[in-house]
Amino acid sequence: MDLVRDAKQKLEEEAQRIEYELRVTLPKEIQAAMGQGDLSENAEYEAAKERQSTLHGRLGQIRKRLADLSRIDMAGIPRDRAGLGSEVTVENLEDGSAITYTLVIPELADGNKSFVSIASPVGKGLMHRRAGESVTITIPRGTLEYEVRRVVTLFGDVIEPPV
Repeated sequence: MDLVRDAKQKLEEEAQRIEYELRVTLPKEIQAAMGQGDLSENAEYEAAKERQSTLHGRLGQIRKRLADLSRIDMAGIPRDRAGLGSEVTVENLEDGSAITYTLVIPELADGNKSFVSIASPVGKGLMHRRAGESVTITIPRGTLEYEVRRVVTLFGDVIEPPV
């Protein structure tokens, strides 16, 4: 899995949709609204102009994030502990259940908890952890008490606690 390439592709697709809306859809809406006469009280015109401003802002964010992603140094990702792209299996110390998280950049995080952003509380808590370590993570609903049972790095290295 190439996390950076996947994130770039997702952002580039969003940028293309925004650029199309800015170049094609919104100019038509603005032109139609202008044809209705007095612009000072024209809600359609104001809404289209506001949407145009919002899209320009988002496009700027995407371009900055794409530049940031181009600077990620894959050589700096650890091979002996959890890092970007690692699958981290933890045991919940409260109920003994196990869950596996994959640590990803924010653009690839999903809502079902398997791909967790390294910017989230869980992602931050698991970064740089080694197998066998315990960690307490504060989340909005309280705290999570985990023990790291296994780490599979982005490079395929498997780290488990000594027996």
